[in-house]
Amino acid sequence: MPHKQIHEGRNVKRFREMLGLKQDALAFELGEDWHQKRISLLETKETIELPLLQRIAEIMHLPVEAFQNFDEEQAINLISNTISDNAVGVIVHNYNPIEKIFELHEEKIALYERMLKEKDDMMQQLKQLINK
Repeated sequence: MPHKQIHEGRNVKRFREMLGLKQDALAFELGEDWHQKRISLLETKETIELPLLQRIAEIMHLPVEAFQNFDEEQAINLISNTISDNAVGVIVHNYNPIEKIFELHEEKIALYERMLKEKDDMMQQLKQLINK
């Protein structure tokens, strides 16, 4: 069977979108050298340096293998196992790992959006001060 080439950048984009995480929010988490356009470029790269990929996996609370070996069925199993290991209580038979991810990240996403809005508000105030 031929080896299937994995596109790690595309996989980062897939998982980021599944989590409802904006490029700006991921850039914010990666640090001051990062911005939305750099995330966009990163998502076009077939391979991503392992330390960076590990940092992205950590931010998204996913195993790095999810990005390196994306196969929908395998990725769902990896996510399910990761969440199961950290979950408290009983996991029901109809457990949906994607729904659980949305629940886990909902507050974090809201925080990012508030921070981005605050940044935009501050920029607006600075512009007004400069224009005076």
